[in-house]
Amino acid sequence: MSKDFQFKQFFIEQDKCAMKVGTDGVLLGAWAKINDGNVLDIGSGTGLMALMAAQRNPNVVIDTIDIEENAFIQSTINIANSKWNDRVFAHHIALQDYAPDKKYDTIISNPPFFNNTYQPKEQKRNIARQNSLLPFEQLAFHVNRLLKSEGVFSVVLPKEAEHFVELAKKYSLYLNKKMNVFPNPKKACKRVLLEFSRKEAVLVVENLTIETDKRHVYSFDYELLTSDFYLEFKRD
Repeated sequence: MSKDFQFKQFFIEQDKCAMKVGTDGVLLGAWAKINDGNVLDIGSGTGLMALMAAQRNPNVVIDTIDIEENAFIQSTINIANSKWNDRVFAHHIALQDYAPDKKYDTIISNPPFFNNTYQPKEQKRNIARQNSLLPFEQLAFHVNRLLKSEGVFSVVLPKEAEHFVELAKKYSLYLNKKMNVFPNPKKACKRVLLEFSRKEAVLVVENLTIETDKRHVYSFDYELLTSDFYLEFKRD
């Protein structure tokens, strides 16, 4: 295994751990600003973004939290088998119950949300149930509670959930940077990557298209963003 965390090889070696590499997590894990210091990954799943953050910045200690037991177990195994297991710590707990003795320089989250387009019925029910456990109001409230005054919070959401931006203002979280994510040149924006801080600033807006007009042929910008993590995108 190479020194860096690279998805294809890591997925093969950790197959029994059910390491899931979803596009949303990859995008946010590669895009989010990771300040030195303490990092919190909310709804960490299998630990994907936490491991990406650990690779990107050697000057961080990362806590992950997830209420779902299977996700917690998988993340614990994945973290233990990584080269960053001395800097990444998994916690099986709900955000609402999480009361650390510190605040965070960086918070990242790929929260559960209900996408009614592609999931089978059983999966839709599971996602809807999880979303009910962490509504957007609760997410904003607890990020405000746990983020340092100079900290940064980054999240990936469906395009239709951008109302979160106005909700976040109630908790002194202001949108500073946004990336609109398009599946390909012919499709509308499906996801947004959002970066918040305590300070209001001129909003920086970027666009990213994942694939070209050919299926499974990725755009230069997507390859550039994720090249440190995908073996086939690795640049010398």
